[in-house]
Amino acid sequence: MDKEEIRKYGLNLGIDAVGFTSIEDYRSEKSPDPHTILPDVKSIIVLGHRMIDGALESKNMRVAMSARMGVMDTSKSHLYLMARFIEDRFKDKAATVLSSYPLDMEAPALGLRGDVSLRHAAVSAGLGRFGRHNLVIHPRFGSRLSFMGILTTLPLASDMPVTEGLCDDCNLCVEACPGKALDIEGKTEDLKCLRASQPYGIGAAIDYIRRFLGKSPEEQQTILKDPRFMSLYQASFIGFHYHCFNCIAVCPIDGR
Repeated sequence: MDKEEIRKYGLNLGIDAVGFTSIEDYRSEKSPDPHTILPDVKSIIVLGHRMIDGALESKNMRVAMSARMGVMDTSKSHLYLMARFIEDRFKDKAATVLSSYPLDMEAPALGLRGDVSLRHAAVSAGLGRFGRHNLVIHPRFGSRLSFMGILTTLPLASDMPVTEGLCDDCNLCVEACPGKALDIEGKTEDLKCLRASQPYGIGAAIDYIRRFLGKSPEEQQTILKDPRFMSLYQASFIGFHYHCFNCIAVCPIDGR
């Protein structure tokens, strides 16, 4: 059976969870039509890599971010190998979707919307259900999975959905959010989340440039010696530099 051969290959690579959804079962109102990515797409394969518990729960955000970078780097390699396996083994096309950047920065997406909603794909692929934090809760790994996806022309049936209730509505994620981005149930207020979770993101960079321009050489030297400048510089080559994982870290649902 194609699905089980693909799943076995993925698990043997070290991927923690592999799920499948027929394109007909994938629903995401705000995301683009997957056919604009791969015209003959029939299925989405969703890959989940678990996050590192100690780093995720650390108050040292450099340590937490380094673990996220490790997940992203490892999963990118696995994503490529899985897509190549599908094309080589089944002679069907595959198109890869990363967990984060690159993102569409033009309106209306403005970097806030992925080419595929991996959360919705994961739910359709039987890898969990949405929690109060609007993230996917997996029966075994809880909220601690990072998802990537493969669109493919290979027709695959959807895995059975998770029907058991996993979120216990403890509201710990809501209380732990420094940006108050989860106060409205069923909605994550993106800009509130980004202001708290990406203090060295594009908004901070623009503010810093505005401070710098028009200043005297002496004032500019003072600004360049500010540790915040070095943090912005560091973030410029690291990528989206998250400084908050609270909603994931405090979620008590963990089947392990």
